[in-house]
Amino acid sequence: MKDIKKIVLTGGPCAGKTTALVKVIEHFSSLGYKVFTIPEVPTMFSQSGMDYLTDNKDFFYQGEKATLEVQLDLEDKFQLIAEQCTEPSMIICDRGAMDISAYMKPEMWEKITASVGTSTSMLRDHRYDAVLHLVSAADGAEKYYTTTNNKQRTEGLTLARELDKKVINAWTGHPHLRVINNHEDFNNKLHRVLNEISNVLGIPQPIVEERKYIVELTGEIPGVIESEITQTYLVAEPGCEVRLRRRGWQGKYVYVHTTKRRISDTEKLETERPINNNLYVSLLQQADPYRNTISKVRKSFIWKGQYFELDNYFKPVKNLMILETKGIAEQESVNFPPFIKVIKDITGNSKYYNYNIALKG
Repeated sequence: MKDIKKIVLTGGPCAGKTTALVKVIEHFSSLGYKVFTIPEVPTMFSQSGMDYLTDNKDFFYQGEKATLEVQLDLEDKFQLIAEQCTEPSMIICDRGAMDISAYMKPEMWEKITASVGTSTSMLRDHRYDAVLHLVSAADGAEKYYTTTNNKQRTEGLTLARELDKKVINAWTGHPHLRVINNHEDFNNKLHRVLNEISNVLGIPQPIVEERKYIVELTGEIPGVIESEITQTYLVAEPGCEVRLRRRGWQGKYVYVHTTKRRISDTEKLETERPINNNLYVSLLQQADPYRNTISKVRKSFIWKGQYFELDNYFKPVKNLMILETKGIAEQESVNFPPFIKVIKDITGNSKYYNYNIALKG
């Protein structure tokens, strides 16, 4: 069986998704990949007469149920087609199954998934190899926000920001969810998309240091997504870092096995795969005896179009809070929120790498 990666390209309104999709097809086709694309099914339905704003509950239910069924069927059919290709293949979904859930109440979503014979966990955690969320221009790049290039788009800025966060919340829990910031230069946003997909495909990537800061939290974080993380490092060969991560939201857990390998002074290769609880428990037997398990709470949030992760450590250190930027280009300034007090810039300081924080004294 060919290992065909299935990747979701999603995001809020006016996020640059359509342009990114064109770039993805051009770039990876030039590298010898056969790129299959799954169209945005809700847009297909809207153009065919479906009214997602209807007050008719039965009509809405049947329309949403059909939307999910067609989404899954298209993906499955193209999976079968891709398996017959002689060249390496990949599937890019213009939005995925969980996007549908963002536009209805949880009770209806549960009813629809049950009727289709699936569940949130199956669709979110196990169906796709990666989910790339492009942040709406309505959050941090307002001057570029427009509704003129999509007749189905009628959102104002406030609603667009709300939809953006709903979509992120719908996918939160996926082991390879990446949020692509609004950059000062849109080409940087597109470049990040190509880099993330290359990473999923196992193509070596340039070594880039995300900016990190020791901080204090001085106020409430709006729209925050909070998760518990337990991170265990395994015995590995020199020059290779292998870790297990258990990440939990609201009592539900996802397990990921990650390998990081530096292949030159300027390139690295990182691979990650979701695993089940039984394999996770079994692999814990290979824990590195020279390193502690890390326990921390992560607060993920978007501020002015930039994505941040704030880690509050509990083990093996306490009273340490590290803010990390995600995907902000080197020449860009960081939009620090008012509820964050920066104590120290630790970018590139190996003392604060998780791998070294875990070292036993």
